[in-house]
Amino acid sequence: MLTQDVETYLAVRRAAGFGLSSQGSQLKSFAAFSEARKQHYVSTDIAIGWAGLARSVPQCARRLGMVIRLARYLRAEDERHEVPPAVFGAETSPRPTPYILTGEQIQQLVTAASQSKYRICRATYRTLFSWLAGTGLRVSEAIQLQLDDITPDGLVIRRTKFRKSRLVPLHETAQAGLEQYLQQRRPYAPLNNHVFVSVRRKLLSRSDVDKAFRTLAKRVGLPPRLGRVRPTPHSLPCLCR
Repeated sequence: MLTQDVETYLAVRRAAGFGLSSQGSQLKSFAAFSEARKQHYVSTDIAIGWAGLARSVPQCARRLGMVIRLARYLRAEDERHEVPPAVFGAETSPRPTPYILTGEQIQQLVTAASQSKYRICRATYRTLFSWLAGTGLRVSEAIQLQLDDITPDGLVIRRTKFRKSRLVPLHETAQAGLEQYLQQRRPYAPLNNHVFVSVRRKLLSRSDVDKAFRTLAKRVGLPPRLGRVRPTPHSLPCLCR
């Protein structure tokens, strides 16, 4: 049964670290669609028909891409499964050229962050953007850091992209900057265990960080690059590499 094949495929990929929450639901839908038509193996015609039910061509391409990967896995053991051609085109658009900030531009952003009218905002964003540039942390990882994650050996990152923990060492200058920040942050929000807090004494949200970054980028006059690519917090390079 195709439904059982899908369950096995998902279990193998999840064991390798992939969440596949949305894709899992989609593939189960495909299996039900196929079996309702008395087809218990991946069929090119049925796969294209199911994928074509999406609202747009890019969505059709993504749906068919999921089935193609499933079919390649299943066909390795059973050649009755067909691998459909990618008739809707590529699943994703080409990635835009990244906007990488220079050391001078990073310094301008950090300086601008130090000029906020709110003291805690000055300390929070000065430290956060310096950290992103110096450690290579993702924004989501940085804002989820808790005080207990700070150790003598570095930062324990517990919420990674593939649900694996890692240790990020801190340069002595980063450690000094962190301690300076915590001296202001601890009395400001003593009941919040997160490292970075907002002016509302709550956890920083991704939208908070994006808004602050856009404001600072505009203030220091960072220009758009080719193709109107604009800087984001992930434009901060890891200077430790």
